Amino acid sequence: MAVSRALRRLLRIRELEDEQCRLALESTLGELNRLECALTATAERDRRGRRLVENGARTGQLPDRLAGLEETRVAHRLVAVLEPRIEAKEEEVEALRQEFLLKRVEHRQAETLIQETEAREAIEAGRSSQQRLDDWYSSRLFRQGAEAGAHLEAQAEPAVPPMEGIHSQAFAASKPASREGSCAGEKT
Repeated sequence: MAVSRALRRLLRIRELEDEQCRLALESTLGELNRLECALTATAERDRRGRRLVENGARTGQLPDRLAGLEETRVAHRLVAVLEPRIEAKEEEVEALRQEFLLKRVEHRQAETLIQETEAREAIEAGRSSQQRLDDWYSSRLFRQGAEAGAHLEAQAEPAVPPMEGIHSQAFAASKPASREGSCAGEKT
């Protein structure tokens, strides 16, 4: 039972799905990272605005105070926009991570199935090879035994005398015994 083409196609599909999920997860993680960097930059903008307000209050510069207040207000608006987006991205990342892990498990299952099938095929091939080797060895022993038996028979005295021996023995046969109970070849 060879690994079927359908099973190999399934493995290839699982590899592609695994790769797509990984790429989607990496992309979403990149977006989340970008949003978190924007939130960090917004927090820095808020700190700069506060410093401008403090410096403007110390120096009496009204434009610095107004610029600082505006920076702080914009930073707060950006935080209000960024935080829900970050939460949504974190949920999306978690969902994609779960999907990725599921696809990874499916991919590993297909790999394992193919590896087990190939291992079974290798074991079966080994058994088949061993069976052929055993059969060859048994037939070799049988042939050697048959050849040895034929050789021994050829060396042994034949059970049936050769034809010329039969003719020569025909003349040596005795005459039938007479009625008087004498044996052939005996003289009375």
